[in-house]
This record gives sequence, C-alpha cells and structure tokens, in this order.
Amino acid sequence: MDFYKYSLTRLFDIPQIITIHYFEYGADFSFAGESHDFWEFLCVDKGEVTVAAGTNMHHLKKGDIIFHKPNEFHTVSTNGITAPNLVVVSFVCTSPAMDFFEDRICLLGERERNLLAAIIAEASHAFTTPLDNPYTRRLEKNPQQPPGAEQMIQLSLEQFLISLYRREASANTKQLLTKSVKLKQDEETFAHILSYMNAHISESLTIEQICHDNLLGRSQLQKLFRAKCDCGIIDYFSHMKITRAKELIREKNMNFTQIADVLGYTSIHYFSRQFKKITGMSPSEYALSIKAMSEKH
Repeated sequence: MDFYKYSLTRLFDIPQIITIHYFEYGADFSFAGESHDFWEFLCVDKGEVTVAAGTNMHHLKKGDIIFHKPNEFHTVSTNGITAPNLVVVSFVCTSPAMDFFEDRICLLGERERNLLAAIIAEASHAFTTPLDNPYTRRLEKNPQQPPGAEQMIQLSLEQFLISLYRREASANTKQLLTKSVKLKQDEETFAHILSYMNAHISESLTIEQICHDNLLGRSQLQKLFRAKCDCGIIDYFSHMKITRAKELIREKNMNFTQIADVLGYTSIHYFSRQFKKITGMSPSEYALSIKAMSEKH
C-alpha cells in the first residue's frame, strides 16, 4: 500500500522581512509618516501613542497593536508626557488571510507577547543592524548568526499572526452568536408584548402596568420599541387602538360612543381627538371616506 503525501496548507506565508524594530522613544517624538508596498504592524509595549492610519486617528495604549496594509500612509507621535516603547515589524505577506487585519486594532495576549519577544531576541542575533534606529531601510545579515535564526524569526512571526487571527476570529464569532441570541430574545419579547397589548386593547394601559405584568424594565421596553417601530410603546398602543377603531367603524355594528367605550377611552371627545391626530380625519370623516371603503375589502 502506497503512502499518501499530504500537502500542508499555510494560513500565513512570510517569505521576506523588511525591518524589525524595538524603539524607546522620547516623550516628544513624532514621525512624519510614510507608506510602502508591504505590511507593517506597531505594538505598544509601554506608554501610549497616537497613530494615523490613512484618514483615521487612533490612540493606542500598552498591549494594543495596529496593522498597516500595503500603501497605507501612517504616522506615529507621542503625547509629550509619556516616553513609549514600541515594537514595529514590517514584512512581505501576500496571503489572503492578511485581509483580516485591515483596519483592525488587536489586544495582545500572553502568547503573542512571548512570540514578539522571541522575534526581537532572534533578530538581535541574526542581524548586525541596530533594532532601535527608526530610519533603517535594510537589515544586514550577521555572518555569525546562530543556525536557523532567520527561520526562527519567520516561524515566530507566522505563529504570532496565526495566534492573533485565531483569538480575534473566535471573539468575533462569540460576539455574533451573542448578538444572534439577543436578536432572537428581542423578537420573542416583542411578539409577546404585542399579544399582551392586543389582549388588553380595551384598557387604558400605562407603561408601568405593561412592565409590571411582563416582568420587564421600563428602559428595556422603550428601547425595544424604539428599535422595532421607531416610536414609544404607548404611542404604538395608541395606534393599535385606532387601527381596531377603524375596523369597528367599517363593520358598522357600533356607533362612535360604543366604539370609544369598547376601546377604553374616557370619552367620545377624547376618542375623536386621538382618532384625528393619528389618521388626519375625524371618525365621521373616516366612515364616509373612500379610504374606509378600500380598507374594508
């Protein structure tokens, strides 16, 4: 039986490194900015900085990391108070998965922090170029570098990206699931409240009574109806009453006073005012209108 040679897939493939930096900036440092045709990320190891990425400004603190996609103009400046420490790594990577990091700011975990430390340590042995020069444009190979130092940098950097990708993607999935569950709960709550109001259409409900009978908070209830109907729950209930009033008018089994009484209005006058406020017509005008005739069919 022949053995099958399985070809491994690669989520990230980094064939080239441009620069690896660890900077200890002064409190008043400012970098005018640049753009280039390769990826770069900046990680705040201590302090805080302001970073421009394209037209967006970001305030980053310790543990934050921002990615700059190829050809994105970016700058960095300090706040004049805190002297920050920054890790900046630029590299070539054409893997489609890199799109995940576009316009994204991530927070480092302990694993990613250790991998960054390993990259910096290997780089200090692999290259003779100082890692604290912000204007470096070329890494010079150390002829006495430890065996495999450059490959260790490559592997650690790829592991770093995979670790960030997994954690951020997992967090996004959890957020989507949480949002989906909440949307389902909101739909069920909304349907329940509509059923409740239909069952109490003949009463003069208050928001306090609705909350009490349905074990819901006032702000939660109002927020739900604002999101679903762009109005408050009492306004919605008023429209439900008038919709029912229009049905009763079209059925012609009751007069306006009876309809007002059935729907819980305190007087025929108040009913008429509410009807006209919502429909633009008095009950009498509606009863004789083409609209009433059309809505009957």
